[in-house]
Amino acid sequence: MGKMERIKFRSDNSKEEVFAREVRRRVREYFTENSLSINGNYKLYFKTFIMLSAYLVPFILILVLPMHTLIALGLVVLMGIGEAGIGMSIMHDGAHGAYSPKKWVNDLAASSMFLLGSNTLNWKIQHNLKHHTYTNIYEHDNDISTKAVVRLSEHAPLKKYHRFQQIYAFPLYGLMTLIRLFGEIGVLIQYNKEGILRERKFNHNLELIRLIITKIIYLGVVIGLPLLFTDFSIWQILVGFAVLHFIAGMIMSTVFQLAHVVEGADQPLPHDHHTIHADWFVHQLNTTSDFGRNNGFLSWYIGGLDYQIEHHLFQNISHVHYPEVAKIVEATAKEYGYTYNLKPSIYHALASHYQRLKELGRKPIKQAV
Repeated sequence: MGKMERIKFRSDNSKEEVFAREVRRRVREYFTENSLSINGNYKLYFKTFIMLSAYLVPFILILVLPMHTLIALGLVVLMGIGEAGIGMSIMHDGAHGAYSPKKWVNDLAASSMFLLGSNTLNWKIQHNLKHHTYTNIYEHDNDISTKAVVRLSEHAPLKKYHRFQQIYAFPLYGLMTLIRLFGEIGVLIQYNKEGILRERKFNHNLELIRLIITKIIYLGVVIGLPLLFTDFSIWQILVGFAVLHFIAGMIMSTVFQLAHVVEGADQPLPHDHHTIHADWFVHQLNTTSDFGRNNGFLSWYIGGLDYQIEHHLFQNISHVHYPEVAKIVEATAKEYGYTYNLKPSIYHALASHYQRLKELGRKPIKQAV
């Protein structure tokens, strides 16, 4: 694939533009009237401490205390939960510039991706640029590109084995961070071929060297330190490494899928001249879903990713504000006659994702109309 083709969002309906202006105005007014910053606050800082502790403390304990293999494995599971929490709550806000009004603080929060063995450049291109700009548009949004043997788009080729994907997809989600860890170098090279690095004034060779060094250091810490300071064998350490990434990958990948590959989330194709005939705000409503409003601890843990509509409309706002922003967005959408895709709970969202995987495993390719 050569240089990435840009897609334009052009609405033929003036009501869509009015809706977009109004929802922006009302959200802006909420923060002004309540004298609130759109960035994170003490709640986010406390969460940052908890998530980093959930990852780092078990790792330190494994390094300094002799322990039974099963106890170490339990600590590795806790590390995986912490790793996913770091990705969803700290890195995510930082990479979107929502963690703090200070750039260096956002960069520091985003750099927590190092604890997943990755760096932020690929993520910002894949997630901030491609996914958030071209949400659910096949061949532009990497998140719905067919993942190995999982068909996530109705426009992707249909294979016979996709008939069973609602069964085998979930275990494969556990490979997300491992695939990212070992596949990122190829992804960076691909982005360079597409001209994205040059367009954003990044030096490909320098970024490639940085990425390789990052991974060498990460593997040296996560695998090398246990080899040096514990009595576990290399095979036990590699099993622990795989479990760590499987837990983190399973959690993050599943949560991300519940926002866009569910019933009611459109997957439009651009028409003539690479155009989507909808206002960008309405496009986000059409392609994104929230799930639950009373998720309690789960919502806290997953960094507000159950409020994906709000996140897509206002990605520069920290997730700690999404519950209040959601009330404004939902009320405004209903007032203007737009569907607000809300699954009542995470259980409904999981069931909807399962059903959507089942549909995508059977339906032939859908052509643009």
